[in-house]
Amino acid sequence: MPIRRAAGAAPWVLALAVPQPVPAQDINFSFYASARIQAEAVRPDNRSALGAYEGFRDAYSRIGFNADYPLPNGMALFGQLELPLDLANQAVQDPWDQDESVRIARIGIGGDFGRFSVGQMWMPFYNAIAYPVDRFSSYYSGFATYTSFRLSDTIAFESPTFNGLSFSGAWSRRDGAPRASGALDDRLQLTASYRAGATIFSVGVDDLGGEADWQIFGASLMHSIGPLDLGAKVERHNSRISDAFGADGDTAVNVYAGYTAGRNTFKLMLANVERFGEDIIHLGMDHWVNYRLMLFAEYYYEEETAAITARRAGRETFIDEAGGGQVFLTGMHFSF
Repeated sequence: MPIRRAAGAAPWVLALAVPQPVPAQDINFSFYASARIQAEAVRPDNRSALGAYEGFRDAYSRIGFNADYPLPNGMALFGQLELPLDLANQAVQDPWDQDESVRIARIGIGGDFGRFSVGQMWMPFYNAIAYPVDRFSSYYSGFATYTSFRLSDTIAFESPTFNGLSFSGAWSRRDGAPRASGALDDRLQLTASYRAGATIFSVGVDDLGGEADWQIFGASLMHSIGPLDLGAKVERHNSRISDAFGADGDTAVNVYAGYTAGRNTFKLMLANVERFGEDIIHLGMDHWVNYRLMLFAEYYYEEETAAITARRAGRETFIDEAGGGQVFLTGMHFSF
């Protein structure tokens, strides 16, 4: 399965995420929250392994704040703390990784040189490679990738843009990702992106190391033509693994298209992710009622098990024998 787990942030990160006492007028705070819920009808292919059901599921609700404190020479300190809210289960946890109780807990410094961050955060490889096709609104968004979304104990850097070219990198201490051997290793990510007008091309490597000597290489493309957004990505494993998730040569290929007309956006993603979903079809429509409330409806199909689990459950009930299936769903985001 994709390495999505972000371990709970270390206590020192949570402490540092809260700004220390300084003149109140110099600190800029921005609080936010988003309630995201969906009603779904899930139809696994192998119903002797996992029965069909209807119910509610959280779609990555969250609450948090950003803060920044200006420094001389155009620099600034910044921090962010964000917690997941699983509304369907009435718990502070991620709906997929239900051991995760913190989404983001980071501090950093930024300026003309770029931005350094320390803590738990979105990872550079996801931002550059996976995000261009991760554009859906439901719980089932984002599964068609091999990389992690967020990791703790991370030091990251984002460069400024030079003539359209930018770079990012991150080092994560013992990232907690599964290995074929069970060993853990530090993790290194490096990406480069080039923007030319409405087109962004990115390449990157996600080096998990370990006894499996495991890397994920990736490339992505984003392009906009007026109301039409296009995206594509490819990821490929390079490892010593032969017959399991992460096997050498296994590939994930995705294409995405989104079209906006007024308050509506229509979405389509097609993917083939070897050993995690295989052929995947994702269709969706978003409708913005106003700037706070968005309604959505989606259809999700996977040939083999990737995202489908038991009712309101996450990775702890991953059942490979379910053999994939399809989901019909509708939901809402309300942000404030």
